[in-house]
Amino acid sequence: MSTDQNGTDAQEDTHINVADGIDHQVAMVMDLNKCIGCQTCTIACKTLWTEDGGSEYMYWNNVETKPGEGYPRGWEESGGGWQSEEHKERKTGEIPDQEDYGRAWEFNHSEIMYEGSDEPLRPRDGAEWGPNWDEDRGAGEYPNSYYFYLPRICNHCTHPSCVEACPRSALYKREEDGIVLVDQDRCRGYRYCVEGCPYKKVYYNTVSKKSEKCIFCYPRLEGEGPDGETYAPACAEECPPQLRLVGFADDEEGPIYKLIEEYEVALPLHPEFHTQPNVYYIPPYAPPQHTDDGETVDVDRIPRDYLRKLFGDRVDEALDTIERERQIVRQGGESELMEILQDKNPADQYRLEVFEDG
Repeated sequence: MSTDQNGTDAQEDTHINVADGIDHQVAMVMDLNKCIGCQTCTIACKTLWTEDGGSEYMYWNNVETKPGEGYPRGWEESGGGWQSEEHKERKTGEIPDQEDYGRAWEFNHSEIMYEGSDEPLRPRDGAEWGPNWDEDRGAGEYPNSYYFYLPRICNHCTHPSCVEACPRSALYKREEDGIVLVDQDRCRGYRYCVEGCPYKKVYYNTVSKKSEKCIFCYPRLEGEGPDGETYAPACAEECPPQLRLVGFADDEEGPIYKLIEEYEVALPLHPEFHTQPNVYYIPPYAPPQHTDDGETVDVDRIPRDYLRKLFGDRVDEALDTIERERQIVRQGGESELMEILQDKNPADQYRLEVFEDG
């Protein structure tokens, strides 16, 4: 555990802290250096969980381009979360407008498929905003422009402000694994949870008049498929570059614990919200800038100030650690960290049965 200049804030950001009354905390680590922005995870989640009426606009899993407005538009400035790590006073949040999520578009399928049109497939009128609308736009100037992809799900936080915001206790953390769920029988659609979540990962269904959110694919974790086996969430298993590790944050023999606690290279998104997310990210690493003539210059391509804004001050130490371990491998040495980040063994990627009561 680091005790650097960040003091107690740094401790809260990375220390494994299972909430009171929770046996074990399920967690996910995403390596942003592997994400290709293909949206396979988004489609896997969408087709599995959010095809019913009223959920057309919902993407429990989405991949957005950074720098960018995100989904919903401007979520990082929408408020919510806690005032401090004491979790005594919540921040005021906003409920995004429907336009900020983007409305479901209609495409010209019928003209192309049945009427002989040679027009390209494209949305009809009214497509003015949508999830990842600013795809691949990024920032910076040629030849040193930059962007990267940021996959997002509910963080199943240790101190979820959405749970605290609900006056009917309809949102709760499961005792056995810390997954945050909505009790559909108790929910009355007040939307305080939407307002309270600083990541805007709780959604309101205008048809059912209830809140809905990512459930970490808990039926798959419980082995409720046709063959009774346990599976990782669909977003993880369907990912072509296999950038996600799934397991328990308090599994001290697992890769997630090592990445968060021992190597301290897996970081929460926007730790200043003080909800203590249980989804962590390996920050993006990019080659340095170069001149118009192709000469390399010692300037970060992705500005560190921007990465600190997303992942906190500990991002510098994390990137330095990754670079140091890479150098060890380049020189012929061995690195447990690099082996963890490159491991493709499903038994290591998805450690979901290590606790008998998990």
